[in-house]
Parts: sequence; C-alpha cells; structure tokens
Amino acid sequence: MRESESVEAEVMMSFLVSEELSFRIPVELRYETCDPYAVRLTFHLPGDAPVTWAFGRELMIDGVGRPSGDGDVRVSPVDPDSLGEVLIRLQVGRDQALFRSSTAPLIAFLDRTDKLVPLGQEGAFGDFDAHLDEALDRILAEEQSAG
Repeated sequence: MRESESVEAEVMMSFLVSEELSFRIPVELRYETCDPYAVRLTFHLPGDAPVTWAFGRELMIDGVGRPSGDGDVRVSPVDPDSLGEVLIRLQVGRDQALFRSSTAPLIAFLDRTDKLVPLGQEGAFGDFDAHLDEALDRILAEEQSAG
C-alpha cells in the first residue's frame, strides 16, 4: 500500500446568503490519492465550525463547463459563454447554500489533481472502500440518468 499523497489549495469564494447579501470566505480544497474519486471542500463560515463536503472530482470538472449534478451538490458556470465563474450549490433537505468562485483557481487545483492521479486512472489508486464508493456512485448515476 503506497502512502497517500494530496493536493491542497485555498480559494476565496462568495457565500451568497441572499440576492442582497454575500460575503467572501476562505474555502480549502483537498484531494487525496487514498480517495481518488473525490474532492473535499472545507468552508470556513464566520462564527461557525468549518464544514467539509466531499463529492466527485468528475462532478467539479464537468461543472466548470456545464451545469452538473442533480443531487445534494450542483456545480455550474455562472455564464456558459465566459466560464469565468462557477456556482456551487450544496443542499441538505430544504436548506441550501450557494457559493460563487472564480473558475481559474478551481481549474488550477483540478489540473494538479490530474497530474497526481490522471482522470480515468483512479482504479490504480485507493483501496477497497474507494472501489466500493465508485461502484455505488456509478449505480446511483445510472439510476438518476434512467429516472
């Protein structure tokens, strides 16, 4: 078993509370070879403990260029013509949080993850749990696209 390697970055994002209110927060991006299909975003909201969300690296890659995701996590370009900014929508039940980020630092981070583990080569990394997660994600994605 090889030692896990990781890629980390910090990005400033706008937390969109409402149409009138938003504020900038630091968001840590993390990718680890021990879980090669996922990226983790840790949001540092003022006055709250940091909150970490993990979701598919491929969802983030796809979301930079076109609306992606139809569950708890959705990523889409703000303007499909310019691709300058991305919206990340996180939902738990009826509660949702919306974040806006410049696309460039996300692409730089994703490019570094691709150098560590090329897209499509994830199976050579990780462990049984990662393979199980991948299989479950694939099954869920097939169910969602079928329904």
